[in-house]
Amino acid sequence: MFNKYVDELGPWNAPCGNARLRLKYKCQSCKDFTREFSIYISPELDYVYKYGQYPEWEIKMDKNLEKTLGKHSKTFRKGLVCESQGYGIGAFAYYRRITEEIIDELLDSIEELIEEGHRAEYKEALEKTKNTRVTQDKINLVKDLLPTILKPDGLNPFGVLHSELSEGLHAESDQDCLENATHVRTILTFLINQIIQSKEAAKNFSSSMKSILEKKSKK
Repeated sequence: MFNKYVDELGPWNAPCGNARLRLKYKCQSCKDFTREFSIYISPELDYVYKYGQYPEWEIKMDKNLEKTLGKHSKTFRKGLVCESQGYGIGAFAYYRRITEEIIDELLDSIEELIEEGHRAEYKEALEKTKNTRVTQDKINLVKDLLPTILKPDGLNPFGVLHSELSEGLHAESDQDCLENATHVRTILTFLINQIIQSKEAAKNFSSSMKSILEKKSKK
């Protein structure tokens, strides 16, 4: 529960409006935490809009995703905030930056998930990615070699990711960028979570198999 009190920041000409107000909400449980909102009321009293907030708007991330992204999680969170506020160009820019920063690590992480028959081919393609700094080119080199576990219903997330990133920021409208940003975020989240889950499952499987075999060998 929050209790509200008001501070006046600008001229208040009631009932004509034309005011800037700061609304403060204090938590009635802890009596300590507050949230502040700066709002403007039009002269004709026909609209009100918020132009500031403290603490600033924040969206919580999935804990596993945040842990994996590490130092990049702040950038990802900024993308989430932009996306939630409808700022397409900003959201797309942040997600694109994340992709560019983690692409090499992401591709390295996938290597151990590649099926045995394609592992040599993937390693060769992976080496070629080291010779380019262009994210789209890196993805293009390996996108057709993804393991089945990373292609639900036969859909290739890297293929779509490559297409979305190639669209760029300058030729698209803000709404188009917002849609692209949502796609990029969804694909990145899927890839990272799926890689984590697959590795964890493989680790648990190996551990269980070793335990069973050790017990049998002692009998």
